[in-house]
Amino acid sequence: MSAPTVTSAQSSRSPSSDRPAGHPLVRSGRIGVLLMNLGTPEATTYWPMRRYLKEFLSDRRVIETPRLIWWPLLNGIILSTRPSRKGRDYDTIWNKELDEGPLKTITRSQAQQLAAVLGETAGERIVVDWSMRYGFPRTKDRIEALLGEGCDRILLVPLYPQYCAATSATACDQAFRALMDMRWQPAVRVAPPYHDDPVYIEAVVSSMKAELAKLAFEPEVILVSFHGIPEEYLQKGDPYYCHCHKTWRLMREAFGWPEERFRMSFQSRFGPDEWLKPYTDETVKEFAASGVKRMAIVAPGFSADCLETLEELNGENRHYFEEGGGTDFAYLPCLNDSPEGMRVIRHVVERELSGWI
Repeated sequence: MSAPTVTSAQSSRSPSSDRPAGHPLVRSGRIGVLLMNLGTPEATTYWPMRRYLKEFLSDRRVIETPRLIWWPLLNGIILSTRPSRKGRDYDTIWNKELDEGPLKTITRSQAQQLAAVLGETAGERIVVDWSMRYGFPRTKDRIEALLGEGCDRILLVPLYPQYCAATSATACDQAFRALMDMRWQPAVRVAPPYHDDPVYIEAVVSSMKAELAKLAFEPEVILVSFHGIPEEYLQKGDPYYCHCHKTWRLMREAFGWPEERFRMSFQSRFGPDEWLKPYTDETVKEFAASGVKRMAIVAPGFSADCLETLEELNGENRHYFEEGGGTDFAYLPCLNDSPEGMRVIRHVVERELSGWI
């Protein structure tokens, strides 16, 4: 697997003249910014899907079930049946032109745009790159690439507005594992979650209003859907639910709609355990059953559109609503690499680089 091109101008900077004769060539003095997202399979066929799902579902941050119980289920049942089904789902959203998942396409574009705008003010001093927690490009490879570019300080940017151990923490885990094997570790910062940042809230609401203005109908209700986690994780101290709830509240206040028209839910539950409620699919079905004819749905917890938004929300849940009697359904896109989305990423990065640049 070839490494992605580092998204900043290359430098042939020489080592400092005060180094002794014969000292190995070492590039230093630059700052790296690593955008980190979840990941995507390399193809939609069985074996690439199986490899991706095995890496994802083997992560103890994601599945906390004891290994004695989980391993037989994962390797005996789930990895035998789920790859084919999820592969068909991925195929409906696949970027056929680039032969990759949309999450990879969008994250690459976010990194390229960020590099361009930072380059206008910092020149070649900042190098921007991107990685995936599962699949490629791997976090370890990209950190090593940043070191090779002379970055002795690196800002890690998990692209998750709301902190969760199963997303933000596991992304950072991969970076920390890479650092453990390095003789010369760079100084590292981690960008914090930005679930209540005014720039983020304003960007999400502004994007929503722009998308709603394009519709031929006015929704009776807007559903704000976040990815779910098991209820047990909340009880163990994960702040994710509180972050989601605050994001939703701030969005609703900025949007100016009453709570009964601006609802919140959680999607993508997996397995028999209780997850955060209310569930998105059940909420959508309830809307239709109660006589709601027009609705919109948005997923502000995702920085880029992916399977959970394009196939699950705009596909499965659209079907539930229309099958139940709804007539007009709109999925409002994530911020992605739009001007609003890039404004948020740039704001977070420049804030966290304070003191370094």
